[in-house]
Amino acid sequence: MTALPHPLHRLYGTFARIAAAVVLALIAAGTAAAEPAYSFDTAPGKLPKTVAPLNYAIELVLNPEGLAFTGSEVIDIEVREPTARIVLNADDLTFGAVTIDNGTQRAAVELDDDAETATLTFAQPLAAGRHQLRIAFTGKINKSGPGLYAVDYQTEKGKRRMISSHLAPADARRVFPCFDEPAFKATFALTVTVPRAFLAVSNMPVAKEEPVNAGSKKKVSFRPTPKMPTYLLQLTAGELERLTGEVDGVEIGVIATSGKREQGRFALASAIELLRYFNDYFGVKYPLPKLDLIAIPHGYVSAMEHWGAVTFRESALLFDPAVSAGTARRGIFSLIAHELAHQWFGNLVTMAWWDNLWLNEGFATWMESKATEHFHPQWQPWLNNNDEKQYAMSMDARGTAHPLHQPVAGEDAASEMFDGVTYNKGAAVVRMLEGYLGADVFRAGLRRYVADHGYSNTTTADLWRALEAASGKPVGAVAATFVEQAGVPLVVGKTICNGDEQRMVLKQEPFTIRDPAASPAEQAKMWQVPVAVGAPRAQQPAETVLLQDQPKEIAAGRCGEPVKINLGDLGYYRVEYDAPARAALAKSFALMSPADRVNLLADGWALAEAGRGSSTSYLELMEEIGSGDSRAAWDQVNTILRRLDRLQRNRPERAAFRAYARAKLRPMLDRLGWDEARPDADGAGILRARLIRTLGELDDEAVIADAKRRFAASLRNPASLPPGLRDAVTSIAGMSADRRTYNTLRSLARKATNSAERERYYSAAAAARDPALARETLELMLSDELPSALVETLLNTVASTGDQPDLAWSFVKRNFSTLAARQGTTFRNYFASGFMRHFSDAARADEIVGFAPVNATAGGRSAAARAAETIRLDADLKTRALPAIDDWIRKRNRK
Repeated sequence: MTALPHPLHRLYGTFARIAAAVVLALIAAGTAAAEPAYSFDTAPGKLPKTVAPLNYAIELVLNPEGLAFTGSEVIDIEVREPTARIVLNADDLTFGAVTIDNGTQRAAVELDDDAETATLTFAQPLAAGRHQLRIAFTGKINKSGPGLYAVDYQTEKGKRRMISSHLAPADARRVFPCFDEPAFKATFALTVTVPRAFLAVSNMPVAKEEPVNAGSKKKVSFRPTPKMPTYLLQLTAGELERLTGEVDGVEIGVIATSGKREQGRFALASAIELLRYFNDYFGVKYPLPKLDLIAIPHGYVSAMEHWGAVTFRESALLFDPAVSAGTARRGIFSLIAHELAHQWFGNLVTMAWWDNLWLNEGFATWMESKATEHFHPQWQPWLNNNDEKQYAMSMDARGTAHPLHQPVAGEDAASEMFDGVTYNKGAAVVRMLEGYLGADVFRAGLRRYVADHGYSNTTTADLWRALEAASGKPVGAVAATFVEQAGVPLVVGKTICNGDEQRMVLKQEPFTIRDPAASPAEQAKMWQVPVAVGAPRAQQPAETVLLQDQPKEIAAGRCGEPVKINLGDLGYYRVEYDAPARAALAKSFALMSPADRVNLLADGWALAEAGRGSSTSYLELMEEIGSGDSRAAWDQVNTILRRLDRLQRNRPERAAFRAYARAKLRPMLDRLGWDEARPDADGAGILRARLIRTLGELDDEAVIADAKRRFAASLRNPASLPPGLRDAVTSIAGMSADRRTYNTLRSLARKATNSAERERYYSAAAAARDPALARETLELMLSDELPSALVETLLNTVASTGDQPDLAWSFVKRNFSTLAARQGTTFRNYFASGFMRHFSDAARADEIVGFAPVNATAGGRSAAARAAETIRLDADLKTRALPAIDDWIRKRNRK
């Protein structure tokens, strides 16, 4: 069981006590989940349901140097009704012979590049029943994901190449012809031919290995997998070594490139205790005989949950005490927890279609904090991950927000669903539901869900039914107000004094960030909001009310006493106080719990962004943050100051703002000091590094001088610079780099055999604020020097830390076709939209909407619309808030 931080467990008890009221209210409101339970025949998707796969027997022969492969497969299929046509997915593959049932018929193949399908047509219809489909094919190994991709990395013996796969959400079709949709679950038996020196890893253990080609290569066959969707199939092959352990009869492995096996010790120990924890929590033991965690140098994504063979970017999995910050253990542990949670939520039980991606990612995100809290409560994951919830709420309050569950027309739109709303709002809603039902009842419902739907697919309706069966409550109706509609509730609190007695009137409305185009239907949205209210120093709410469409009036102590709404910050809603209540809370700021202080700060800034509050009122509240406050509070301050500094770009008032920001942040750094007395003991190392980096960006001369001195010393003696400071110090050295320092950073990056170090040095070089050096960095994007996985990161670094967004964007536009060809479809569809958020001029919003490449797909158009909205909101905020902030700083300086 996870131990909830005091006093939040009392809030959970309060949620349980109002359950009956929730039930009655929702029945009266007639709210219900709109989605039906899972059915294969009605599951969304593009492929016909007339044919379904049962098993794939796939053989691949890899040519790593030639970046190509040949393949053949036998697919056992179930023809569900007589047909002469089979439609399956294929992309960038060349077909050879296609036959059915031992060659009794040969198929004509028609490829549709736009739909990424292959239609196989037979002269005679296939009878209903089981058949065997044989296909020969060839394909390409990419230099960047997705599909099968090559990773070139540096070793002490020179460059080496390994091969890995990334097939989510819909790129198995780049490796073998298949039914590439989540509902088409099947078993997989993979055989691969690789160079003799390679270790080949897949979802299941090796069944047989034999030499071929006079011993220069070997053929490796793996045991068949359980039923699973195509996107979970995994293959990695290279000069690798494996560190192993065991738990509950399952062999756990950490796989890394040669020489790095021992850096997997922390990951192995973490995986062992997490697998044991999840076996107990879900009540269904992990069903595969092995579980490998695979470190990919410069991997395509941070991590991917392939069943039994989870891949990680090397820097996110391996821990080397000589170069890794002590605090890196936190990220490693939580990421492993996230991916292992997927072994049940996503792998064993899979969403029917990408419209319910939140079932995978929301639950895994919630579970990573829940499991981390269980094993490492001193890390305070709920509090220190608050920025993730805030990001989701910010995105969810916009006109382009999407519900957690929404229609997804195709695979290109599916890629867009991997966003902060899906992950972080999903996690917040799951946490709220756990509180509503109680932790034990909630777990019982999840156990029922996993047991009932193992090896199959589901919709949200299946989850609600399992939770309702365990709790006796209409969970679907409760959840629907947060899952089936986009948006964030705003709870407005107004105090009324009658003599010495204080009352508070609560009402709700949708919270939007300046959305003048909001329709009447949007403005009329309502939620079922459990609102916890109490005194700032209270350990539990004095009252919790279920706020619906009608205002509620509650007792609020004596007149003038402070009252905190959303006590404990468990609710997924914003709060707006009237002036007396806000003033009383500001005076009591020091009495609040860390969670409530962060909540008050976050809501204050959100109201300023929305035009419902004053940016200077937020700054006044921020002044109450002291050196003894929590890391989460300082992180919030640090984030907003960096955001305002970005908005100040090209304004003459930026220098004064930076002086103010330095004056706010520097005393906290002085208190912490530069030296790590107890690395990772209390999280101070994380805050220290963030403050150093921010102060360097804000042109703090003393911090820059100290960082440059420490960097120079580290060139002579690397051990002189503690691992926890290396990213921040090296970044500052890069920002102020001259030609000599820039060349040094490039040289260090090229020679680095540790991928984290390589990323650190290239990122520092990309931070150079000298335009000539920035241009040189940009030209690297077209060379073979950089790992492709770093290209997008470094383009953004030139724009942000390097403060050169115009230069970088001009380069991207000029070379977009070349970059897209090298980087792949994700870059082509989505990179430009993400990049343009570095700008805050309204004209740039029109530019991204009109940028031709993003309009090629529905997902690209949607991403561009969201980027344009962000730019326009920033432009509006800059116009509204910055003059008032400038005036506030001038008046403050005169005091």
